Amino acid sequence: MRGPSKSSTTHSSPPPLLHTLEVMRRAGLNRVFALVYTCGILALLYHHSLALLHSTTLLSFSLTLSLLLSDAVLAFMWSTTQSCRMRPIRRRAFPENLTRVVNESQFPAMDVFVCTADPFKEPPMSVVNTALSVMAYDYPPEKMSVYVSDDGGSELTLFAFMEAAKFAAHWLPFCRMNRIEERCPDAYFGSNQAGVFEAEKLKMMYESMKEKVESVVERGYVGEECITTEHEREAFNKWTIGFTRQDHPTVIQVILESGQDKDVLGHEMPNLVYLSRQKSRTSPHHFKAGALNALLRVSATMTNAPVVLTLDCDMYSNDPQTPLQVLCYLLDPSSASKLGYVQFPQRFYGINKNDIYAGEYTRLVHVNSMGMDGFTCMNYIGSGCFFRRRAFFGGPSTLVSSEIPELNPDYVVNKSIRSQAVLKLAHHVASCNYESHTKWGSKMGFRYGSLVEDYNTGYRLQCEGWRSVFCNPDRAAFFGATPINLNDVLNQTKRWSIGLLEVGLSKYSPVTFGTWYMGPLVGLSYSNYALWGIWSIPITTYAFLPQLALLNGVSIFPKVSNPWFYLYVFLFLGAYGQDCLEFFLVGRAVQRWWNDQRMWMIRGVSSYLFGFINYVMDSFGISVHGFNVTSKVVDDEQSKRYHQGIFEFGVPSPLFVPLVMTAIINLMSFLVGLMGVIRYRNMEERFVQLFLSGFVMVNCWPIYEAMVLRTDKGRMPMKTTKISILLTLALYLVASLPITIWN
Repeated sequence: MRGPSKSSTTHSSPPPLLHTLEVMRRAGLNRVFALVYTCGILALLYHHSLALLHSTTLLSFSLTLSLLLSDAVLAFMWSTTQSCRMRPIRRRAFPENLTRVVNESQFPAMDVFVCTADPFKEPPMSVVNTALSVMAYDYPPEKMSVYVSDDGGSELTLFAFMEAAKFAAHWLPFCRMNRIEERCPDAYFGSNQAGVFEAEKLKMMYESMKEKVESVVERGYVGEECITTEHEREAFNKWTIGFTRQDHPTVIQVILESGQDKDVLGHEMPNLVYLSRQKSRTSPHHFKAGALNALLRVSATMTNAPVVLTLDCDMYSNDPQTPLQVLCYLLDPSSASKLGYVQFPQRFYGINKNDIYAGEYTRLVHVNSMGMDGFTCMNYIGSGCFFRRRAFFGGPSTLVSSEIPELNPDYVVNKSIRSQAVLKLAHHVASCNYESHTKWGSKMGFRYGSLVEDYNTGYRLQCEGWRSVFCNPDRAAFFGATPINLNDVLNQTKRWSIGLLEVGLSKYSPVTFGTWYMGPLVGLSYSNYALWGIWSIPITTYAFLPQLALLNGVSIFPKVSNPWFYLYVFLFLGAYGQDCLEFFLVGRAVQRWWNDQRMWMIRGVSSYLFGFINYVMDSFGISVHGFNVTSKVVDDEQSKRYHQGIFEFGVPSPLFVPLVMTAIINLMSFLVGLMGVIRYRNMEERFVQLFLSGFVMVNCWPIYEAMVLRTDKGRMPMKTTKISILLTLALYLVASLPITIWN
């Protein structure tokens, strides 16, 4: 076989790199540590088994069995975290090389889905800022379409976007001409831009629009004085007396059409379309996933772009070159055929210095994601994700089938999005009965069957053979809001826990189904998320069982002089040490790690526990949960306390009761145990239980402070404290009775 000629070797050069990946050096150390730690876990389970076999009383048998079950769950969940550490990688994209590989005219069209559901919990101006930030991308505007899904069906949201379209005609050319990086108007004008005349002029326009929109939202309806054209009047006439959030017809309003609407400099603007899918009280609602599927079909009839970006209403773009980074992966011929989506991390603005609620989700978003990316199985986290539209219509090697030709991902739309034929079909595919007897939600589109439709969708796409990458550039691609009070944080996590268990304990469980289709390491990685709820078993056990035993003078751990004691020391320090080191390696301070592990324990005895109980009750036909939108409205006093690092309780919540019970029982057990040590000199027997009580006490300091020391509105409600004290007393009496009898 002839090799290349000398001339061809001299003059040819390899194509420029679009992206690279690097396996992180700690991968080998992680594997060695996992092997050693696994031996420690097996030794602990062996120790529990021996103790169980040699139990001489019903009391010792019950206590040992409880610890064995808890440690078995801990061991399994630990194995799921280690699967994310076997091959952590770091990727880098080179968007500057993109135009050397393809022409701008060859860039694929892109549809952006921005989702909102409640104008009073998700302020329309926040949604507007998100949409404007992506409309201003450094991307051909004729190839961009922004679809706003308003699942609340509110005329207030439509009005906000009609006003935003007028402002966009000035904002988009300003950003591109001045190469602005921060293209969310609220974020840009909130920074120091004083002295720039054009910026000050635009700021006045923005503030005027904001005041107009917020006054309409406060009033609750769009008045006649706000309607300036017959076109607008016709749009708002759709909100009749019988129009409600749960029962209304489809509303599709084309606000901007590329090629028809121009900015102030005469350049084309992206398409901007408002959609509120049809709803009926007699038809099933699939919440966000159903809204996304409606968007997927409506956008197919109007533009059918091959690339789809999903965004939460509060996740604005922070980098105008983000689409170009995505194309570095989607246009790579070596992996494009199986690449289903590119996921960016969720980053949040306004998080206080030490992230007291662990709202950054460092372990979830950064540490685990780099590990899952090592197997090209990055999880879809609901926002900031660029999909290949083809991925929603079956696996990479399956033939695409759709009910009508217009929904096929290869269909080319050649009509105006305002044409009667296009709008008629768009209304048809957005109807609430359209999905009946179809594969939508099961084998097509975003997947139903769980409160966490994002996790379920990404997981099922992976099982079908699609691959994904985690793109984490130095400059954050998106910024979003995070809850700033503990009740919202815990309720959000409880909802996630229920939804994840709905997948994790279903016939599509990652432990079985996922392992079969994706391999054991990937299956375990997805199990780490799906089984969040069962963390409550060991966390709750260790929060109460050793402490109740200590209160009753019962030792359940080895003495300090016993060789088995050092196994507990190794397992504790090994797990916490690795976790702390990983936080440090991704650039987080030790204080943030401390707050993160504290929130892990807080969630374990509250939201994980309630989520697990709710799932079990729901399995028996007792429905106790629904979908609740997390409020994005910020209270000034709450915000002030949050930025001072003070926990916000304030409202009576069932989720706070186990937290107060944990704080009380650990305080009492520590004091009683310490008194016993002073009196009987038996520190060796009680050291582990005293250490556990003290460790939990230190983590519970914000709870003690809220119960006793604080007088502000964010303190622990007295009602919650009283109920918790009564339940703690009842728990102590119930636990003491069998200990007294069996001992």
